[in-house]
Amino acid sequence: MIRNSFNSGWTVGPNKGFFNMAPGEQPKPVTLPHDVMITHKRSAEAVSGGKKGYFPDGTYDYVKKFDVPIVYKEKRVTFEFEGVYMNAMVYINGDFAGQHPYGYSNFYIKADRFLKYGEENEIRVVTRSNDDSRWYTGTGIYRNTKMMVANLLHIAVDGVKITTPEISSERAIVAVATVVENEGFNPQTTSVVTEIVDVEGNIVALDKAPLTAFAGESVTLRQRLYVRKPRLWSVDTPYLYTCRIKVMDGENVLDEETNTFGIRSLSLDAEDGLRINGEVVKLRGACIHHDNGVIGAVSVERAEERRIEILKKAGFNSIRMSHYPASKAMIQACDRLGMLVMDESFDVWTENKSSYDYALNFPTWWEQDIQAMVDKDFNHPSVIMYSIGNEIPETGSANGAAWGRKLAEKIRSLDSSRYVINSINGFVSVQNTLVKMMRSKMQGDVNTAMANAFDMIKRVQAHELVTYSVAESFSAVDIAGYNYADNRYVMDKELFPNRVICGSETFPRDIANNWKLVKENGHVIGDFTWTGWDYLGESGLGRITYEGSTMANGASGAFPWLTAHCADIDIIGNRRPLSYYREIVFGLRTQPYIAVGRPEHYGKKFSMMPWSWSDSISSWSLEGYEGKQVKVEVYSAADEVELLVNGKVVGKVETGEKNEFKAEFETVYTPGEIVAVGYTNGQETGRTSLLSAGSTLNLMVEADRTQIANDDNDLSFVTISLVDENSILKPLADRTVSVKVEGAGTLQGFGSANPKTEENYFHTEHTTYDGKALVVVRPTESGTITVTVEAEGCMAQTVKIEVC
Repeated sequence: MIRNSFNSGWTVGPNKGFFNMAPGEQPKPVTLPHDVMITHKRSAEAVSGGKKGYFPDGTYDYVKKFDVPIVYKEKRVTFEFEGVYMNAMVYINGDFAGQHPYGYSNFYIKADRFLKYGEENEIRVVTRSNDDSRWYTGTGIYRNTKMMVANLLHIAVDGVKITTPEISSERAIVAVATVVENEGFNPQTTSVVTEIVDVEGNIVALDKAPLTAFAGESVTLRQRLYVRKPRLWSVDTPYLYTCRIKVMDGENVLDEETNTFGIRSLSLDAEDGLRINGEVVKLRGACIHHDNGVIGAVSVERAEERRIEILKKAGFNSIRMSHYPASKAMIQACDRLGMLVMDESFDVWTENKSSYDYALNFPTWWEQDIQAMVDKDFNHPSVIMYSIGNEIPETGSANGAAWGRKLAEKIRSLDSSRYVINSINGFVSVQNTLVKMMRSKMQGDVNTAMANAFDMIKRVQAHELVTYSVAESFSAVDIAGYNYADNRYVMDKELFPNRVICGSETFPRDIANNWKLVKENGHVIGDFTWTGWDYLGESGLGRITYEGSTMANGASGAFPWLTAHCADIDIIGNRRPLSYYREIVFGLRTQPYIAVGRPEHYGKKFSMMPWSWSDSISSWSLEGYEGKQVKVEVYSAADEVELLVNGKVVGKVETGEKNEFKAEFETVYTPGEIVAVGYTNGQETGRTSLLSAGSTLNLMVEADRTQIANDDNDLSFVTISLVDENSILKPLADRTVSVKVEGAGTLQGFGSANPKTEENYFHTEHTTYDGKALVVVRPTESGTITVTVEAEGCMAQTVKIEVC
């Protein structure tokens, strides 16, 4: 089957409707993946409000004209859409060709009956978004599209399933099931050749089998191949083999399919927990949403890969897709880089969380979408479990448990090699019972309820009402996903001795205690923080509100709050102090880390959301605050930490696990050097220092890669920093920066990590935040891309990116 990118040559504009009448805005040429929502101005009056970051919803037409050769009459043409948000309606040459309500699963449109051969054709995809989500979704064809052309006899779409049922140091059995379809009028006898190829290109296993496919039938061929001395896939050594399958008619290749896969084993029990290749693995997990920050919801392959690179460097070994199936690009990046995946199906089942969300379609479409998720993930070693839902209110009832069992059994019927989890929040599962008790605190959505009722969440989670209400739902799955219920880990070992628990969603502030529980309890396999990477929407979920400003109602901050601001990594990919704290808690960093409170807020009273972390920066460049008091946090695994400013000791404080790896100091800001030294048993174990920046101000412009491919799925990320003559960051020197992109590329997005701004990501000017901004450049042709950056008081800087 020939798969060609179908991403170029589209236009997008307002939906014309039945009478072919559209608003004044004209269609614009675009290259997919594309998110039209991110290109529109935000408004406090947006229908979805802070849930979607105050972006406007809408209905849009994506249109493409394309030629179909006459020879395709003897072929089969299928279009693949990896993700369209949402309620996609597909028309080919004006005729309805198919639909797909869910915005996060891939689907296929068989096009043959609608095509005009030897002529120009038109495909139109209508996308709709409304008040249909609790987070930023984007609108449009935001994942890849492909045009797939096959002979009448071909390997079925998603028709190759690879498992490794037996593994030893001497050999691994690779079981390959291949579905071959005959859409012709005559039976055909063929041979199927399957090769296993290693990274170096060597064929390490081979099998050839005859196969007769009768007209109009699908045939499944099963082959068992033996790989000697297998290289195993793991987080630390993500070794991938390639399975190459050819359907042959004599010497003629009728069809060919290539899949990468890994050889690895999984096991699970309530004593040792999760084991991969026989070794116990504790999940250092990050929940992440699907948007890519300043470029919106578009799932460009390089953007997905960059996120996994940064998350892994920050100490995470696993991600939870929240709360929908991941893109193909994300899963492939996890395979290559060694990141474990909990892929999640739904955020809702039959009960709405937003007025027009997927609950309207779930009863009819859930099986197709479960099938699509499993088909997408089946051959990928990074995927170790499927989640059937997130904080589903129905899980506290017998009918909800029955739905959970349906979903779990459907997954098991499709893939018995992985585990099934349900991410349950006991507080949500029993909230209907509690409404009368706490009516004043249960207004709004789930997050609102949790924000207002934070003090009682843990008490409710530990209540016997939760214990028995969700027991049946948990009995239907392999792993009990606990959202914000770490206080149940130990008690449930006694109540449910055979239950395996995963902290599927936890508060950032609880990581020290949670990780201790994970380490000490075999039945608890890991912790997934909310969240690993900042995201658009759920605006202000992790905000800190200082005296004199408005807290806003519930979970969302008032406009212009934009991002959730509750993550280890900010929206443009910079690690926040919380990230380094977590790395220390995980035992992956020995050096102390210094975080300085923002001096403008020193001494002010404040309130925090349950998902908040301290409002601090890692800098000793606080121009304008000389002689002022500042608060300094030092994170360290050492027994104690000593803090020095310009060689003078400020104090020495106990840290380590018993003090949650944190020490706090108060001192006066004096330019120079601040140093933190860790001591264990009286011996120095590590030190960290911060230097004050000098008086000069320069632009530093750095591209993550200066050579990229001429491919619609490649990008270059260009970081802009305000620094002194020694490249020391100056976070208080924020100013407007302008960018110009010329040559063989285009500006895909431009912005900062500011969580509360009225600036957008599609203009050529933006204000830095904490001294930084990010430019994302997309190639359009071979040649050179020139990115020029200017700012007041700074010399302009240029970086060149070669497109090959």
